[in-house]
Amino acid sequence: MSVEQTSDQTSVDVASVPKVPGGMPLLGHAWKLGREPLGFLRSLRQSGDLVRINLGTMPVYVATSAALIHEVTVTRARSFEKGRLYDRVRPLVGNGLATAGGEVHRRNRRLIQPMFHKQRIAGYADIMSRRSLALAESWTPGQQIAVDQVMGEFAIETLAETMFSTDIGRPAVASVRQNLPVILKNMLIRAASPKALDRLPIGPNRAFDNATASMRKVIDEVIASTRKAGKTGSPDLLSVLLEARDADTGESLTDDEVRDELVTILFAGTETTASTLSWAFHELAHHPEAERELLAEIDEVVGTRPVTIDDVPRLTAVKRVLDEVIRLHGVTLLMRRTTEPVEIGGFRLPEGTEVAFSLYAVHRDPSLYTDPDRFDPDRWLPERKAEIPRQAFVPFGSGNRKCIGDTFSWTEATIALATILARWRLRTVPGHTTREAASAMAHPDHVPMQVLAREDTEAPATS
Repeated sequence: MSVEQTSDQTSVDVASVPKVPGGMPLLGHAWKLGREPLGFLRSLRQSGDLVRINLGTMPVYVATSAALIHEVTVTRARSFEKGRLYDRVRPLVGNGLATAGGEVHRRNRRLIQPMFHKQRIAGYADIMSRRSLALAESWTPGQQIAVDQVMGEFAIETLAETMFSTDIGRPAVASVRQNLPVILKNMLIRAASPKALDRLPIGPNRAFDNATASMRKVIDEVIASTRKAGKTGSPDLLSVLLEARDADTGESLTDDEVRDELVTILFAGTETTASTLSWAFHELAHHPEAERELLAEIDEVVGTRPVTIDDVPRLTAVKRVLDEVIRLHGVTLLMRRTTEPVEIGGFRLPEGTEVAFSLYAVHRDPSLYTDPDRFDPDRWLPERKAEIPRQAFVPFGSGNRKCIGDTFSWTEATIALATILARWRLRTVPGHTTREAASAMAHPDHVPMQVLAREDTEAPATS
């Protein structure tokens, strides 16, 4: 809604937005955001519903309340486009769904949406189940594993197999496995830093640029080879994208557009799944009552047979655990830019204003959640969930920019968790404390755990 459609009597100029203290000359708040991003983002709520920070010398207005974030992403979404954060990651994802705006975004979303139809998700679920079972069967009792690394490799390879199922795609799978972790590690630093720093010959810049260029080049080569080979009859995402046609215009995606969408899906789908699974195993090891409830449900619904797509909606305790994990350790930072003058939160923002928000921070808001830092899957039981405002939990975003692959990621995480826990319990290694680290998600820095057979850790039932 533009300023002309609102009452000037109830709004004030953007210059009146509270400024967050502690900015540094030239760097502004970029130093704090880069050094301690999660704590800094959570602290902004103390300064107001809408506050101003500076990234370098550029002002960014941060919406800190669930209601205001809903205004930006849903109520007044047509007055916003993707903002600076997405401009900064465009060298990686090009003009895919994450960065595209306007008609390009609407057209591409129509073309890509069928890839995530429930019937296709059911086909992908077979791959997820098979790979989950293979992972679980590769472990031995007493083995120590780096859960964060193992889940990262599992997510990358599972997603890559759904994207490139033929031999032609093998180089892309190898490149994704090698380069995507490097890109994710340096993503937030690149996005928050002033653009002038990109040219500095420092390690993070070189690593990000080299990994980005390498992965895009290999995927380009795979797309060209697949296009040249003609129809493969394969149900993978690459083939679906190459064959997609807009029902209204008959348009298809160019090779560059296909590449950008594949990289976007890789970026969005890998870290979410890997981080969520890693935190789930970590949290369950520290909360035995939640683990017992989960194991009982898995035993009843699935047992030790392969998990199928039909099992997923029946695993309600698994869903509560995953919901709680992503509430606690969710998306770090998103941004939008006004495309016209707009009023939000009682302030008039001119066209071109950068607006940011943190789902991680709002999901830990004590005014929305009781004991917000505590892992409590039962807060998602129907009777307790009703107490949480609807706008307070948006793990995959909301509005027309909601993540298109949310069902894909949730299906994969559910199948993997149920498959592994049917066979193993994972226990933390003494002497190590797992901490949050920020990139796109608040992922764990390192999760060393020991694999124990369930029959070795469970006492006989007494009732």
